[in-house]
Amino acid sequence: METATNPEAQKIPEDILEEARELVRGAEVLPDGVNGLAQKIFEARKEGRKLRVKLGVDPTSTDLHLGHAVVFRKLRRFQEFGHQIVLIIGGFTAQIGDPSGRDKTRPPLSSADVDRNAQTYINQMGLILDMKLTEVTNNADWLAPFDFTKVLQLASHATVNQMLAKEAFGERMEKQLPIALHELFYPLLQAYDSVAIKCDIELGGTDQRFNILQGRELQPRYGLKPQLGMFLPLLEGTDGVQKMSKSYGNYISLKDEPSDMFGKCMRIPDELIVKYFELTTTFSGTEIDAISEALKNGANPKDMKEKLGHQIVKQYHGEEAAEHALNEWKRVHSEKQLPELEEMPLHLVAESSLPLRKILVDTKMAASGGNAKQLMAEGAIRLNGEQVKDPNYIVELKSDVDLVLQKGRRQFARLRLST
Repeated sequence: METATNPEAQKIPEDILEEARELVRGAEVLPDGVNGLAQKIFEARKEGRKLRVKLGVDPTSTDLHLGHAVVFRKLRRFQEFGHQIVLIIGGFTAQIGDPSGRDKTRPPLSSADVDRNAQTYINQMGLILDMKLTEVTNNADWLAPFDFTKVLQLASHATVNQMLAKEAFGERMEKQLPIALHELFYPLLQAYDSVAIKCDIELGGTDQRFNILQGRELQPRYGLKPQLGMFLPLLEGTDGVQKMSKSYGNYISLKDEPSDMFGKCMRIPDELIVKYFELTTTFSGTEIDAISEALKNGANPKDMKEKLGHQIVKQYHGEEAAEHALNEWKRVHSEKQLPELEEMPLHLVAESSLPLRKILVDTKMAASGGNAKQLMAEGAIRLNGEQVKDPNYIVELKSDVDLVLQKGRRQFARLRLST
């Protein structure tokens, strides 16, 4: 095992140590942190090769958000330092499903589902990574051809005790919930991916600790040096409580329109500003330290969130879109003006006279008629700038006049009578 007191580690040049420090920022590396990573980089340089940095993804959905992008951003930093990123699409393992954090067996995906989802992953990851420099492979290429002899050989390198130590399995056993036998193979198969690509360091969220360390345990069985594990923290969503997730409704999607992306950034709690800069932007460690120091010295958190929102929109939509989103936000929220009409989503209304509560549901500003009435009672709804509290209010539309519907401070729709 590499240790911080290894004589070889003391010979590592300062430029490599500095590179390792920058790469480790915001992450945990096992074993030995900065020194462990520096040693790996040093060894690869002596061998005249690039460090092979692995990320395995099971494409079980199609909509990625900033929480997913935390790991992608770290991969980008490795690319900027000249290392080889290896993206493994779990064409085989996605059909089993990682049981991490789940209380039941995940329904299997078809190969067609995997292929379709994988392409959307790659397209969105291309917003962050240089895909021309990224090695993309599919673990079905080496796992699907396994015969039963190879399966038994792989299984012989782990014990049932080890597999059941996985937190998700332990919780299900305590609750007397079933664990399908094939699920026990998931960590082993993911670990074998590290053997197949000769991985030096594998990245993942803190919830992937067990799986990644299995790769480290397995590699020496196949004559390889054990990989390092780099673990990125899970990013809290805009509510500041739960991890970012579509199911919690607290996520910032990579597909969000610039104004929506910016607005969601402005909603994050003040105490998460530095963490968001650290995990979701391309800012250097020095720049982030300066932001942290400014906040400690009394800088306005709103100004820093505007800086954060601008940077995030710029990363995914470009400088022009970021400037427009920032200026529009200031105009609407700081100057208390409405956005330009052409900036609002257009909603066509089929009838000239309709209850406002129905229009609120149709525009998805309200989840139901009851929710619409509640929003109006709370004073959250305006029509052409005027607050509407009457739950039975009828909207009258003319063919040549658009009306502006507003929910809260930042959600607008332009109502137009369809002809």
